[in-house]
Formats: sequence, structure tokens, C-alpha cells
Amino acid sequence: MKRRRFSPEQKVTIIREYFEKNISVPDVCEKYRIHPNQFYRWKKDFFECAVESFSKKRDKKSDRTKISRLEEILKGRNEVIAELLEENLELKKSVGEI
Repeated sequence: MKRRRFSPEQKVTIIREYFEKNISVPDVCEKYRIHPNQFYRWKKDFFECAVESFSKKRDKKSDRTKISRLEEILKGRNEVIAELLEENLELKKSVGEI
């Protein structure tokens, strides 16, 4: 028998139906032809991710500060790379490879 794959959206739909329509686990599993252990695993994953989504504090100002800091680091690295390339070309010219 070929293993079926459920998209994240399908899993959420199944779990939502269980909660919103007050359907028993065996009925939901029978309807979607999944094993109860699979359903309980999805439900566990769902709640673990829900806790994370509520616990994250999203601070746009700190995100912008972080992005600016990372852009400065990249700019510095690009300058170092440009200097190294220039030195490499000068060395090749002095040796006569170019």
C-alpha cells in the first residue's frame, strides 16, 4: 500500500475539525483513514508550535536594528574581499601571470 502524505494545511484542517465539530478521535481517523497514533502526533506537534507562536515577542525595532547591524557586517566583509582581490591581481601582475 502506498503511503499517503498530508500537507500542513490538511493536517490543520483535520485537527480543526476535531476541535470545532467535537468529533471523536476514532471518527476523525476513520473519516480521513489515518491511524489514531498519527492524529495524536499531529495534535502534539500542533500544540507545541502554538506555544512557540504565543511566546515569541516580535519587536520590529529590534528586527530593524539587527538587519542594519548585519548589513554593516556584510559591507565590511565585501570591502575586505575587494581588497584581497585587488592584492591578488597585483601579485599576479608582478609575477607575470596576467
